[in-house]
Amino acid sequence: MYTYLLINIFTIAIPLALSFDKNVQFYKKWKYLAPAILITLIFFVVWDHFFTTAGIWGFNRDYIIGWWVFGLPIEEWLFFITVPYACIFIYESLNFYVKKDILQPFAKFITWPLAIVLIMLALIFISQSYTFYNFLFAGLFLILHWVLYKYQYLGRFYLAYMVHLIPFLIVNSILTSLPVVWYNNEENFGVRIGTIPVEDTIYSLLLLLMNITIFEYLRNKSRKAQT
Repeated sequence: MYTYLLINIFTIAIPLALSFDKNVQFYKKWKYLAPAILITLIFFVVWDHFFTTAGIWGFNRDYIIGWWVFGLPIEEWLFFITVPYACIFIYESLNFYVKKDILQPFAKFITWPLAIVLIMLALIFISQSYTFYNFLFAGLFLILHWVLYKYQYLGRFYLAYMVHLIPFLIVNSILTSLPVVWYNNEENFGVRIGTIPVEDTIYSLLLLLMNITIFEYLRNKSRKAQT
């Protein structure tokens, strides 16, 4: 019954312990991170609530402690805190230790084709709710991020996203193989990476990009206020 809770704890444990590293000093960025996580959490919890209610996905009661808020297990709420925390920690650590923005020259060649393909796939699979909304939101948010920042952060984002796929595959494999989280296959197009619906990779992309967008907006706003 503690499986999902323990996954959340293990997800955040190392990033939290390393937040006080003298180089990255991630703890100093909590004032930008906390609002980013909160705003993103609200969006995803509302989405999650409606999908759970509609039976598009659900949770195995054998692996949760049984505390429910707004129709979701408390562990799912924690997921939208622990995962973004860990992912932004990866993002900031890479920003410090990888000085060159190696993917920046390719950002425009990734962003627009990716956004267009996601939106096209959303329209093609409009009858599969998870595929449709997931791909549509991700495609539109990529465009929104470009409108706000052009390609300023996208190179760094894509690098963090690629690195985050390693823990993502580990965590999601556990969640979907037991399963802690089950999916209605009629609401996605049925392609899986092991036991993970391929849509989850785009869901994670949106979760990470939304957090980074708000995080960088708040950090830039603070910097401008200090000058």
